[in-house]
Amino acid sequence: MIKSDSLLKNKQILLGITGGIAAYKSADLVRRLIEQQAQVQVVMTEMATKFITPLTLEALSGKSVYVVQDAMAHIELARWADMVLIAPATANFLANLTYGHAHDLLSTLCLATAAPICVAPAMNQQMWHAAITQENCQKLQQRGITIFGPAIGSQACGDVGAGRMLEVVDLIDSLQLFFHKTTQKVLITAGPTREHIDPVRFISNRSSGKMGYAIAEAASAAGYEVTLISGPVCLSSSTATISVNSAQDMYEAVMAQIKNTDIFISTAAVADYRPVKQAEQKLKKTAVTLQLNLEPTPDILASVSNLENPPFTVGFAAETNNLVEYAKKKLVAKKLDMIAANQVGIEGLGFDSEDNALSLFWQDGGLELARANKKILAKQLIDVIIERFNS
Repeated sequence: MIKSDSLLKNKQILLGITGGIAAYKSADLVRRLIEQQAQVQVVMTEMATKFITPLTLEALSGKSVYVVQDAMAHIELARWADMVLIAPATANFLANLTYGHAHDLLSTLCLATAAPICVAPAMNQQMWHAAITQENCQKLQQRGITIFGPAIGSQACGDVGAGRMLEVVDLIDSLQLFFHKTTQKVLITAGPTREHIDPVRFISNRSSGKMGYAIAEAASAAGYEVTLISGPVCLSSSTATISVNSAQDMYEAVMAQIKNTDIFISTAAVADYRPVKQAEQKLKKTAVTLQLNLEPTPDILASVSNLENPPFTVGFAAETNNLVEYAKKKLVAKKLDMIAANQVGIEGLGFDSEDNALSLFWQDGGLELARANKKILAKQLIDVIIERFNS
């Protein structure tokens, strides 16, 4: 558990309460947030008032509780908040949030705020597992909304499974970790590089950048400050992006950004060699064969891991054979904290595809991430990196 006295103290947390049986936990949540010296402003939906009274929450928070839309209240509250926490968040509210509905004060201020939004889902296990709920949560995460939980256990309806709102102490821990992460920086490289032979030809590879871009979005959704350094790809990202072309360009961009970086994730497929000399004019086809003299490009990953105070460094290894052997050798040779290895040359996996599978290795362990869509895989990978980083 991260100490909270320097993390939640004086944070202005707008607590949104929606209409579920877990609303009874919100009273204890307000009390504990106040104990952590946070400032708490409660906003309730009409249905939430059926489960717990505004008067109870006013007494605990020391502030008037908002329920009904009141002129410019949504703007004032949206500007006041350092964070908007919806706990409990019902399936209905998650759907409204996903599609931008503004049916009440709480959903309206969520549209109006620039503060981070976190939700703690609470619903029946079948509702949680419903395809539309999972799709809504995926869309919310892609927009940078953080989801805390849900927990697994017995439910008010008698079912057992995932869908319980996290216990209050776990929510407090999640908030502490969230504010801890927002002070940390992640630097990610993605895509291929191009090493020019002449003004129209270059050496490159099949990397689409999809895995790196998905990891950048997942890290951002987890609350980190993300900078993405990208080679030439046909993708866009909501994170801060620096576009580069060659391996030298990428090396210079990384070294310019690496100071104060906490985690470095090198997913880019950087060319190992470049022409010793680039022709100033287009080369003409004048002979049966053409000989190119090549030289090594800068080793970005090794340069980072060999810094005096290196960040937590994660490398990638795309291999066509001997995956485990080559990945472990790279882990040791380049002094990495972790390496993610994937098999390429298999139909539907790796380069240019929507799916991937990763074998993760670190000094005293490893983990297999089974084949999945790259966006899903990216979230799983970030979860592992966060766990290893914090350990």
